[in-house]
Amino acid sequence: MDEAPAGVREDAAARVAGRSEQRRRQIALLAEPGGIVRADEPVRVATRIDRLSHHYRDIHPIDPASLVAADPAAVTAAVAVLERIIQTNDLLPVGYLEGGAAAARAVGRVVVRDAHGRLAGYGTGSLVCPELLLTNHHVLGDAGMAGRSSVEFDYQDGIDGTPLPLRTFFLDPGRFFFADRELDFALVAVKDATGELARFGFNRLVAPEGKAIVGDFVTIIQHPGGEKKQVALRENRIVDILESFLHYQTDTEPGSSGSPVFNDQWEIVALHHAAVPAPEHDALGGVINEGVRISRLLGALRRQSFPPEQRALLDRLFAERTTLLSAVTVPTAVPASTVEPASLGTPASADGLSTWPAEPVAGRWADGQVPLTLTLTAPVTLHIAGPVTAAGPAAVVAGPAAAAAAPEAIQIDPDYAGRRGYDPDFLPGGHRVALPTLHPDLLPLAALNPHAGDGQAYVLNYHHFSVVMNRQRRLAFFTAVNIDGPTSLRIRRDSDRWIFDPRLPDSQQTGEDVYRDNPLDRGHLVRRLDPAWGASLAVAKSGNDDTFHFTNCTPQHKDFNQNQTTWAGLEDYILDNADTRDLKVTVFTGPVLAADDDPYRGVQLPRQYWKVVVMVKHDDELSATGYLLSQDHLIDGLEAAPAEFSYGAYKTYQVPIRRIEDLTRLSFGTLADADPLARMEVATTAREITHLSQLTL
Repeated sequence: MDEAPAGVREDAAARVAGRSEQRRRQIALLAEPGGIVRADEPVRVATRIDRLSHHYRDIHPIDPASLVAADPAAVTAAVAVLERIIQTNDLLPVGYLEGGAAAARAVGRVVVRDAHGRLAGYGTGSLVCPELLLTNHHVLGDAGMAGRSSVEFDYQDGIDGTPLPLRTFFLDPGRFFFADRELDFALVAVKDATGELARFGFNRLVAPEGKAIVGDFVTIIQHPGGEKKQVALRENRIVDILESFLHYQTDTEPGSSGSPVFNDQWEIVALHHAAVPAPEHDALGGVINEGVRISRLLGALRRQSFPPEQRALLDRLFAERTTLLSAVTVPTAVPASTVEPASLGTPASADGLSTWPAEPVAGRWADGQVPLTLTLTAPVTLHIAGPVTAAGPAAVVAGPAAAAAAPEAIQIDPDYAGRRGYDPDFLPGGHRVALPTLHPDLLPLAALNPHAGDGQAYVLNYHHFSVVMNRQRRLAFFTAVNIDGPTSLRIRRDSDRWIFDPRLPDSQQTGEDVYRDNPLDRGHLVRRLDPAWGASLAVAKSGNDDTFHFTNCTPQHKDFNQNQTTWAGLEDYILDNADTRDLKVTVFTGPVLAADDDPYRGVQLPRQYWKVVVMVKHDDELSATGYLLSQDHLIDGLEAAPAEFSYGAYKTYQVPIRRIEDLTRLSFGTLADADPLARMEVATTAREITHLSQLTL
């Protein structure tokens, strides 16, 4: 445990040796003016800038295609951002230290014991959700070893040089344990009989790419050689990025195995596991360090099957929320517009929630937030945006104590010009997925957005999704949404408040008159929670609330909604179960606008709906699958409508994308070539899906 075993070091050394020339070129580029933009792949650089835009208000994303084409304006803009944020000559905002102090609290010394209970060595680990600790496989290789071991927090000196009181917690592999030899990580539950563990917080793992590029500085919090907690600060730089590993220069010693590797925004980018000689890099001390990329680690966990009890615990790792149980005091921050402190009760409140104004432990609260300390005396769920550190998460209270929080009313962002809409470059690996195109005969029917500017005149952009409307049918031709699974928030649904999109005349949208005093529901095309993701609660809620535009609505009989369970679960199933790279999915959805759809109050009611789901699988292969919600006796013909339409007979089918193109007269470009049904030897017209495990992905 005091150092990585020979096999781990040999594998790391082989990877280091195999990248020697490329690493040398990248290091040389970093020394040149503006070289940080050229030292890594253009798409990765653009993704990094996009993620930085979530942390710094004055940074704006840069089109990856422009960087790939080496457009001078884009390159200049990228250089300006990266040299200011990353190459800062060691000038950092004070919040960097405050965030680091919070992150360090969740890092502990792992004390490993053998089968006889004797000390076998030390490692480092970090809490990554309220009850799970992350370290290396070579530190905790099996559940038996984990059951004999423990983690110690506050093994460090205070600011006056006096040792802090040590806090020891035994590990609980019986509740949860998983270890992966190839990626060299172990995840184990921690026993918390006293409820004291919550005071150390945790460092949430973030799956999306964009957390690091070649040239980024990193910070490692560690217990080198089992000694007191130390920090390898600033003179640590990423010099190469592999598919599953990062290579960086930094000061680490044996016993640092399992240490979290942070970027300057205190996001964990890697799990440190080995240091190997690299004599050709004297300037780096002749050593290259290797860490496992967090996105790959999380991907491995996503692909595993766990018993329900363990899956429920693991869900806390993936969701941007945590449930904190009784008698735990947690420093946090809530949006001032969301919570009225006076309404949150008193120490003796019946709902079990007490709140007291407090100074933040560390860090700067974002504008519009107020610091609070929540003393929870009953189970309460906090929906968290960002890591649970003192650097400033945003939270709203839900769950059993939901009455203590103000309602999450639908609030539409009035700045339509600021909506970026669907992103064709959202998927990883440089796979560009453009919006579907309308057949030339359909273009005259498209509603025009007079405020489109340089964009497509018929595309309406919202937060994380876009809509193209058929002005004649007053319904959408299609919707397009980007779904970011790791940063998705389960925002509580308040009373619906649907509105017209002010960019279109009301006469081109299906409004409230169609739904009044009848069994028709207002059916979302883009599901409410699909665009509810982002770096903050406010961003996620903007996406959630935007789905309540009538442009995203279609009339659906109430019996229709009650019979689409399989259909409604498609995106969730794919995110949770498919071999998806970085857990990102793009979804196109729309009604089949047939000429003989039943008329009602001036609107023809669609009787079929389609969906195309696009993802990048772990092998970097693009996969696109098509689905149709239809009546079973219409699935073959589709040319005639029954006199009396039965809304209760809907079934879900997986169909070739070409079939959807024929039905809708939309073109999905090359996506049909990425359809697994199209690659099958026997052509498939449709297959009924009665359980989501039947999907061909």
